[in-house]
Amino acid sequence: MAAERLQKLLSAAGVCSRRHAEALLAEGRVSVNGRVASLGDRADPLRDRLSLDGRPVDCRPAPLVLLLNKPRGVVCSCGDPEGRPTVLDLLPRELSRGSGLHPVGRLDVASRGALLLTNLGDLTLRLTHPRYGHRKTYRVWVRGRPSSAVLQRWRAGVPLEGRPSQAVALRVLQQDPDRTLLELVMGEGRNRQIRRTAELLGHPVLDLKRLAIDGLSLGPLPEGRWRRLEPQEWEPWLST
Repeated sequence: MAAERLQKLLSAAGVCSRRHAEALLAEGRVSVNGRVASLGDRADPLRDRLSLDGRPVDCRPAPLVLLLNKPRGVVCSCGDPEGRPTVLDLLPRELSRGSGLHPVGRLDVASRGALLLTNLGDLTLRLTHPRYGHRKTYRVWVRGRPSSAVLQRWRAGVPLEGRPSQAVALRVLQQDPDRTLLELVMGEGRNRQIRRTAELLGHPVLDLKRLAIDGLSLGPLPEGRWRRLEPQEWEPWLST
């Protein structure tokens, strides 16, 4: 999270107004990480220890978890050197700036669907570390009509770059003359894994949408929109 001016942090924590905070700073009553602070100093509420008269001040933002239906063409990052729109650009300014929100995992720029954003580092770790194996559901259109043998290879897990892949729950939902709609449920999330696997099997991805993360589904959430999750929706991830 970006560092903020101390008077803003003190005001946001409900200690006093920004003007009163300036007076406290001028009197030398505020410290950051044990060092007396001055007017104009900044602190990161997620990393730094802020104190008033020697008593800790909790300036950490309230826990925040959002579910976003990411559109195609939007980058899963907090900023993009190429100037492309990012997932934070889809949020109101009060959420996209200064809240510490960041994407949990990634969907590549050409993919769409369910993406979580949070300011909780522990939740990000739980949902992205391979040992937790949270399962995600995808709806994928691929070119052509994969044979039964190809589908079985995919289900068994196709090695990528010499590393084995986990088994995949896969079923065919629809077959057209030149394309096939698949549903995949995976507990693994390596970089562009579905696209790379489909390419290796000779059936490149035409469209990829993530429908659900564990039991959390997009439901009727429109593309490009988001909703705030209630604690009972995300707290179980921290206890598993």
